[in-house]
Amino acid sequence: MLRTLVTTAAAVLFSLSMATAQEGDIADMMQGSFDAKVEIIEYASYTCPHCASFHAGPYKDLKKDYVDTGKVKFVFREVYFDRFGLWASMIARCAGPDRFFGMTDLLFKEQSLWSRAGDPAAIVAELRKIGLKGGMDEAQLNACLEDADNAQALVAWYQENAERDNVRSTPSFLINGEPYSNMNYADFSAIIKEKLAE
Repeated sequence: MLRTLVTTAAAVLFSLSMATAQEGDIADMMQGSFDAKVEIIEYASYTCPHCASFHAGPYKDLKKDYVDTGKVKFVFREVYFDRFGLWASMIARCAGPDRFFGMTDLLFKEQSLWSRAGDPAAIVAELRKIGLKGGMDEAQLNACLEDADNAQALVAWYQENAERDNVRSTPSFLINGEPYSNMNYADFSAIIKEKLAE
């Protein structure tokens, strides 16, 4: 089964043929108030160390001060620079919208463990452990990781988003549609306060 997953996902991710994702096929994962005055969209890869650092630091303060208070709508969009990030995303999404951000926290917290586990089968085995720790069961994980159609749709969705928003590195951010690179919490806070005052 692991060999099938590795072969299928690799073919999906590195296929030369581009699939087209229809609008609405893949849902944005969101926190905060839908009608907030400020929208932050983060583009991140689960295998990106800088993304893990952002989620361990600035993100926690942003969530506490702005997202949880309804001032900011926070949207997380995955970037797939490699097949391992795609697999992690599939697990986070299969956990469901209510558990997506908790699973994302686990994936970033344990990134150095699973992303450097060795060969693809070892990485899948570590990702499965995280899925189980996050409340998924074996049947859920099997169905999720073997869903080639979902993998293809996710890759097409990522390609469409990255092309439209000119995403070249992670983490990258759009704040009310304006592009920003990674920054510390103080700089994020200053920008948000400015946008809230407009």
